[in-house]
Amino acid sequence: MGTAGTNKSFWIESPLASSFKVDQSIAHSGVCLTVEDVRDNIYKVTAVEETLKKTNIQQWKPETHINIERSLLITGRLDGHFVQGHTDTVASCKKIRDRAGSHEFEIEFPKKFSDLIIEKGSICVNGVSLTAFNVKKHSFTVTIIPFTFEHTNFQFLKKGDLVNLEFDMIGKYILRKLSLK
Repeated sequence: MGTAGTNKSFWIESPLASSFKVDQSIAHSGVCLTVEDVRDNIYKVTAVEETLKKTNIQQWKPETHINIERSLLITGRLDGHFVQGHTDTVASCKKIRDRAGSHEFEIEFPKKFSDLIIEKGSICVNGVSLTAFNVKKHSFTVTIIPFTFEHTNFQFLKKGDLVNLEFDMIGKYILRKLSLK
């Protein structure tokens, strides 16, 4: 990790790194960052001040587990919803429930985002496209199936940890249009 002014740079180790190219956009726990350098199984990205303010990246340290996802190929299927890697806010993991095979995570978010989430609507938590339920004014719950639990950083989340949220893009456009009337 390095700093330059208000920016923070990170060298990240991943088995995918050798396939990355400089200037590619890669989502890191839901945060889109540009690859700046690649060396075998590590690569470098930099987060600017705005990104550091709106995400949990400021808490990253060596050994932090990060969900990594490449950009969508337009020629493929869309499994989930449109995720841009543009984090809207950080939220807190309020409760974790083991459901004998799956896990429920209750997420508490700032109330000002209440109108961007609906029951059975799409939500992106740490870069993972999920369906929200038990939606309240400033919280919702998601269920993580065993495969997702084993292949993402959800397995390492603890009560009180911060997660990155990206609300549904279509909902954001609708809300913006309604606010302009």
